[in-house]
Amino acid sequence: MSNIDIEALRKHIGAKVVEEDIATAAPPRGMIVTFDRDEEAPREGEAIAPGWHRAYFVPMAQADRLGADGLPLDSDVLPEMPLPRRMFAGTKTTYHQPIRVGERLTRETELADIQLREGSTGVLIFTNVVARIIGPNGLALEEEARTAFRDEVKPGEKSGIPKRDAPPSDTSWERTITADPVSLFRYSALTFNPHRIHYDRPYAMEVEGYPGLVIHGPYSSQCLLDLARDNCGGRAIRTYEMRARAPLFDTAPFKVVGRTTEDGNGCELWALTPEGTIGMTAAATFA
Repeated sequence: MSNIDIEALRKHIGAKVVEEDIATAAPPRGMIVTFDRDEEAPREGEAIAPGWHRAYFVPMAQADRLGADGLPLDSDVLPEMPLPRRMFAGTKTTYHQPIRVGERLTRETELADIQLREGSTGVLIFTNVVARIIGPNGLALEEEARTAFRDEVKPGEKSGIPKRDAPPSDTSWERTITADPVSLFRYSALTFNPHRIHYDRPYAMEVEGYPGLVIHGPYSSQCLLDLARDNCGGRAIRTYEMRARAPLFDTAPFKVVGRTTEDGNGCELWALTPEGTIGMTAAATFA
């Protein structure tokens, strides 16, 4: 398949990092204005919304540890990868109890798996990282995040973008999202994400071969989470599972659509490309 020594990389499985942070009030306010939400920011002791935990425990690395794409060469529990490009592939999150403004938090992060795969766009390395956020009353959130690493694009080539099917035609909720460069920059700043594909247009287009700025996977995912909580009748989201199917770009608005499940205990969600095909799928259950 390739000359990548996957077994050497897999020796890092089980690596763990423990960090501490405080759920301060500023990041939720930043999320509200970045996503143009019509809601009050949570005050001391009040719960933050699902997905907003990404503004805490942000990755920080010295400048000399950053790669050409702006991201750390190795981060937390991940070793340095032989494939230079990376994309957010999906998450599976369980919300055990709310994270509240002012709480002291501990995050335990562990590398759960590394796999070598052959995809439609070439050789890929997939990593699975599990994070547990613990608050003063115990486990608050558990999340498994999947990242795909890809080979670099040769000069003059375009990045391979998979084509997906259209979503079901009987969705009940719909919202149009305009992710302009300012909102993408704001989200990068909130999450301290230095990945250049989200804010450096010449780099995204000329080096990585994309047609424009790439919308963060977690940004699109937050739009789906917001659509779910706006239509769940006030019920808390208990679980949320998302899979990225194709990248979205700032070149045109995109839509998020959804519907409740037949049993009424959850919902199905899709983020659509401007052409109407699936860019992201998600499912949530309600408490």
